[in-house]
Amino acid sequence: MAASTLGSAWAPLRLGVPGLCSRRPPQGLWVRARRLPEPAGSGRSVAAASGPDASGTDRYCLELLRKRDYEGYLCSLLLPAESRSSAFALRAFNVELAQVKDSVSEKTIGLMRIQFWKKTVDDIYCDNPPHQPVAIELWKAVRRHNLTKRWLMKIIDEREKNLDDKPYRNIQELEDYGENTQSSLLYLTLEILGIKDLHADHAASHIGKAQGIVTCLRATPYHGSRRRVFLPMDVCVLHGVSQEDFLRKSQDKNVRDVVYDVASQAHLHLKHARSFHKSVPVKAFPAFLQTVALEDYLKKIQKVDFDIFHPSLQQKNALLPLSLYIQSWRKRY
Repeated sequence: MAASTLGSAWAPLRLGVPGLCSRRPPQGLWVRARRLPEPAGSGRSVAAASGPDASGTDRYCLELLRKRDYEGYLCSLLLPAESRSSAFALRAFNVELAQVKDSVSEKTIGLMRIQFWKKTVDDIYCDNPPHQPVAIELWKAVRRHNLTKRWLMKIIDEREKNLDDKPYRNIQELEDYGENTQSSLLYLTLEILGIKDLHADHAASHIGKAQGIVTCLRATPYHGSRRRVFLPMDVCVLHGVSQEDFLRKSQDKNVRDVVYDVASQAHLHLKHARSFHKSVPVKAFPAFLQTVALEDYLKKIQKVDFDIFHPSLQQKNALLPLSLYIQSWRKRY
């Protein structure tokens, strides 16, 4: 089976923490969710932009993340207090765009929603956000941290391309998707943290690509239930696998070999990102905590011999909050 060919390529995976059971479990992560700091003033009245209940907009973003991007929600809780509300806004913006594709029945309607966000970003940079919770919070983040508009537009443009419902032609296209969405999100998170560093940018690029690849793998069972397959066609052709093999949830060796090849690419990007560890400012590490969740998935899929439809891969990791907290405490990513 595919697992027999792992060799050294997968050897560096290591999520476990020695002596973990002997440590007293930290309590802070869950407490923080209930008492986030109020966002700092941005120069323009928040009440004027968001109506009589200004605090409702940041609660909206927090709840949207908790329900739709739980891992991003947990990672954002571990950012410095003064950066959290902006990170919530940024990730809520990403969630709003990501769910367009699955919430519409016609591409035309999806394009209209994408157009709304394009205009919203333009209006935000003209200091005139629409009365929409995520837009208001994103406007405050842009004002507070002088966020680069280009990264926001890259995310929108890639989500627009993704409405076509076509499989990725090759692994490069899948990596481009990760770069334009997840890496752009990380570049903006670094700006929120006040970090301008070439090594941090390189690490963010690789982590974003790994995130894009893992997201595609994790979503494969869901997409299959809707008779869609988005895994790179060149890898499928290489192993003689058709889309129908994935639709009927085949567990043949060649299907697992496709998954192994794609997952290996994500693992390599994580390895590259960590090779910058000594050069990246420690202040940037909280932005990269999602590597914990990525590595957790890659370890689990390796454990089930790259059976992408194994039920264990769809289960939440109840220890993820603890793993994130410990990684943050150890100042690693």
